[in-house]
Amino acid sequence: NMKPIQGVTDSAQWASLEIPGYCSYGNDAVNTAVYGLLYNWAAVTDTDIIAPAGWHVPSDSEWVILEKHLGNAAGGAIKATGTTYWNSPNTGATNSSGFSGLPGGDRSNTGMFHYLGQYGCWWSTTESSADNAWEHVAKYNSSTMTRMEWSKGLGLSVRCVKDQQP
Repeated sequence: NMKPIQGVTDSAQWASLEIPGYCSYGNDAVNTAVYGLLYNWAAVTDTDIIAPAGWHVPSDSEWVILEKHLGNAAGGAIKATGTTYWNSPNTGATNSSGFSGLPGGDRSNTGMFHYLGQYGCWWSTTESSADNAWEHVAKYNSSTMTRMEWSKGLGLSVRCVKDQQP
């Protein structure tokens, strides 16, 4: 029973948005077909919006567990291979995890778009402060993953995780 979520193209509206919202990178549906949507923090933390029944947006600790399991080359292990979607050189991309991560970039808290083809930036549901939350980033020029505290005003990609069965 999914709740509605607001699609936002206007940069000023995005910058002041306090309700769950999403957008296509560059407001271009062609990008959505390849990279998926970018979501704001309010959408990520409202459990009835993004994840279908039996799934959830991962916490920071779930991301950290994944990255530790995959090791120093976790970024490479989650990146789709080749340079069709990732900028060259797509360092260390093996997709050995089957995650097939793509570089969907981000939307800044001012509404500007950045990093398509360069960075895959995924939300966690864990805040690091009143204004920031943890995101996990794979980069075109590295095989590692980066854990960053960044503004809740961003638009980032989401990858849902299947709930554990008791």
